[in-house]
Amino acid sequence: MGKVNVGLRGWRFAEADIFTDEGLFKQLEEIPKDDRQRLLRLVSLVEKPCDACRLIHGEDEIHRARQAAVVYGEPNDEVVLCADHEADFLYWYQNDGGSEYRGSATFDDAFEEWFDNGGRAPDGFEAVEHVETDPEGLPDPPDAEELNAMLSEGYEPERIDLREYVDDETAAAANDTLADDGIDGLDTEYPSTDQ
Repeated sequence: MGKVNVGLRGWRFAEADIFTDEGLFKQLEEIPKDDRQRLLRLVSLVEKPCDACRLIHGEDEIHRARQAAVVYGEPNDEVVLCADHEADFLYWYQNDGGSEYRGSATFDDAFEEWFDNGGRAPDGFEAVEHVETDPEGLPDPPDAEELNAMLSEGYEPERIDLREYVDDETAAAANDTLADDGIDGLDTEYPSTDQ
């Protein structure tokens, strides 16, 4: 088995990681975490308009924007583009500083700022040539209803303790700032859904 795109080009998945031997999507808990995050994010991205078209037409004329065909970046910091604007993105990424933002939370904002300020690929700059070997051979990604059903079938999301990502110095500074504003600090214990 090889690598495949699901829903949009760009994010590639190892077939064995996301599909069963029968060619169906695996249950969410069986899919590796990074792939699972991308698949869940793809559900909302496949219907989004192209980010570049959105900037050109504005929110009031968003209906004129083309639907996304490709996604680049990381979940929630991604850029979605129609086929016509993929070359602009690739030019920015390869030739105009875009690669500096790889993996950062400002990836999508940096591209949008560049594009909104008139950044475009020069005439003749070629986008990636995508090869579709058997698009009909892949199952459709789950829709929102199927995802909700998968999530309700005993799926346990990971619990994340955000305190693990804050060092003692940062936490102390945040507590001091909050205390100055008359707010209890980060040390406060709040009840969880388990209590």
